[in-house]
Amino acid sequence: MQEFNVQGMTCGHCVRAVTQAVQALDAAAVVEVDLATAKVRVQSQQSPAAIVEAIQEEGYTVAE
Repeated sequence: MQEFNVQGMTCGHCVRAVTQAVQALDAAAVVEVDLATAKVRVQSQQSPAAIVEAIQEEGYTVAE
């Protein structure tokens, strides 16, 4: 399970956007989003760099 700190998520639409972006890369990916802590956990065969890029393309910032 990979964990990312994603800034800018505020609502259910944000959760769906991030989830769909990751699942567009890997349809079998398991995505867990916690708005309160700005954490996104991803179970996927994709590289962390590919996941970060997909999330950033949706307009969110991924902190190191």
